[in-house]
Amino acid sequence: MRASLAPGIRLITSFSRDSWYRSFILFLTFLFYTAYHLSRKPISIVKSQLHRNCSTSIQPSDLNITNNDTWCDWAPFDQDNYQTLFGVLDNSFLVAYAIGMFISGIFGERLPLRYYLSVGMLMSGLFTCLFGLGFYWNIHSLGYYACIQVMNGLMQTTGWPAVVACVGNWFGKGKRGFIMGVWNSHTSVGNILGSLIAGAFVSSAWGMSFIVPGLIIASTGILCFFFLVEKPEDVNCTPPQHHSEQETSETEPLLQNSAHGERTVNGSIATESVEVVEEHAEAISFCGALSIPGVVEFSLCLLFAKLVSYTFLYWLPLYISNVAHFEAKEAGDMSTLFDVGGILGGIMAGLVSDYTGGRATTCCVMLLVAAPMLFLYNSIGQRNIGTTIGMLMLCGGLVNGPYALITTAVSADLGTHESLRGNSRALSTVTAIIDGTGSIGAALGPLLAGVISPTGWNNVFYMLISADVLACLFLSRLVYKEAQVWCGRVPRVRGFKEI
Repeated sequence: MRASLAPGIRLITSFSRDSWYRSFILFLTFLFYTAYHLSRKPISIVKSQLHRNCSTSIQPSDLNITNNDTWCDWAPFDQDNYQTLFGVLDNSFLVAYAIGMFISGIFGERLPLRYYLSVGMLMSGLFTCLFGLGFYWNIHSLGYYACIQVMNGLMQTTGWPAVVACVGNWFGKGKRGFIMGVWNSHTSVGNILGSLIAGAFVSSAWGMSFIVPGLIIASTGILCFFFLVEKPEDVNCTPPQHHSEQETSETEPLLQNSAHGERTVNGSIATESVEVVEEHAEAISFCGALSIPGVVEFSLCLLFAKLVSYTFLYWLPLYISNVAHFEAKEAGDMSTLFDVGGILGGIMAGLVSDYTGGRATTCCVMLLVAAPMLFLYNSIGQRNIGTTIGMLMLCGGLVNGPYALITTAVSADLGTHESLRGNSRALSTVTAIIDGTGSIGAALGPLLAGVISPTGWNNVFYMLISADVLACLFLSRLVYKEAQVWCGRVPRVRGFKEI
C-alpha cells in the first residue's frame, strides 16, 4: 500500500519527527539572524547619500542655496569632517554592541531564549525605525543619531548568543562545521538583503532605508514568540549527542549519582543520571568560561578577523563609490558581492574543518591567504567590472570564512567542551565571550578606517592586512597542537580536548 503513496508524501514521511523539528529550528534561527544583519546594513548604504558630490546633482529651482558644494548633503554630515562623524555613528553602535555582548551571554543562560530573542528583535526594530524617522522629522542632531545607534547596539546583542545556544541545543558535533557553515550564511544573506532594501530607497527617501528593515526585524520577533522551541526535550524530541563515546566515558565518573543515589556506568540508568545533572547544572561563570581550553585564543583571533570583516561591512560601499565612482545605489549593490563570497567561504571553511578536524588550521590558512588578496584587490580590483566582481567574491570568502567558522562551529564546540562534564548551559556565555571580544575589533575597524581614510585608502588596506596577520599569530599554538595530532604524536579527540 505504501508504494501507492504520492512521491512527495513518501519523501515527507521518510524524515523522522526529530528531523523535521531540527530543520524547522534551523530555518527559524536562520531567519532571525538574517533579520538582525539586515537591520544593521542600511547605515553603510546611506552614508554616501548623507554626504555626496553636490556639484553633479541638479539643483531645485525653489531651493535657497547658500553653499553649492553641500546643498544636497544632510547636516551635520555636510562638513569636511563627515568621515569622522560617520565613524562616531559606527562606533556608537559597535562599542555598545561589544560591551553589551559580554552581559548578553549571562542573561541568555538565565532567561528563556524565546522571550529574550523576541524582546530583542522588537526593540531592535524600534530603534532602527527611529533612525529612519529622523529623515521625516528633519532631525540634524548628531547626538540623536548616536544615541539611537547606542541603544540599537545594546538591543542587537540579544541575537547571537541566543541563536547559537538554540542551535547548539538541537545539533551535536557530527557535521557541525558544515551545518553551521551553511546556517551562518544568514550573516551574508542579511547583508545582501539589507543592501538591496536600503539601496531601493536611498536616493529618494533614505529614511525608508531604515524603516523597512526595522519593520522586518520586529515582525520576526513576533514570529519568534509564537514558534521558537528552545530545547528538543520541550517537544519530546531526542537531544543531540554533544560528545564522542570516549569523552562520555571520561565524564561518566563525575556523574555517579542517579535519582536514587546509585552509581551508573551505562544503560538507561546512566542516561537518566546525565539528564539530572544537566537539569540542575548551574550556569557557568565568566572566569569559568575563559578557562575552557581554546576560548582565549579564538576570542583574540576573532577580534582581528572581525575588525577586517566589519570594516568592509561599514566602509566598502563608500570605498567603491569613491574609488570606482559609482552612484550610491550601484555601490551598495556591488558591495553585496563581498557577502556572496562570504557565504561560499563560510561553507567551505566548515567542510574543510569537519574533514580535517582542524578548526584553527583552517582559519589560519584562510587568513594568511586573505592578506595578499586584500593587497591585490586594492591594487587592481577596480580595473574592470570582471576583476572587481572576482576580487570582491574572493576577498569576501577569505575574510568571512574564518569569522563564520569561529562564531559558529568553534563557539558551539567550546560551549559543549568535554571539560564541562555535561553542563551544556555554558554555550551562551562562551559564545558571548568569543563574539564580544570579536566585537571590540568590529568597533575598532570602522573607527580606524574613519581616521585613516583621509590619508588614503592604501593605508586602510595596510591596516586590514596587518590585522589578518595578527589574527593568525593568536592561533599559532592551536595550529601546532593540531599538527601534532595529524602527525600521530597526540591522540585525536573531538571537541578541542587536546588543546
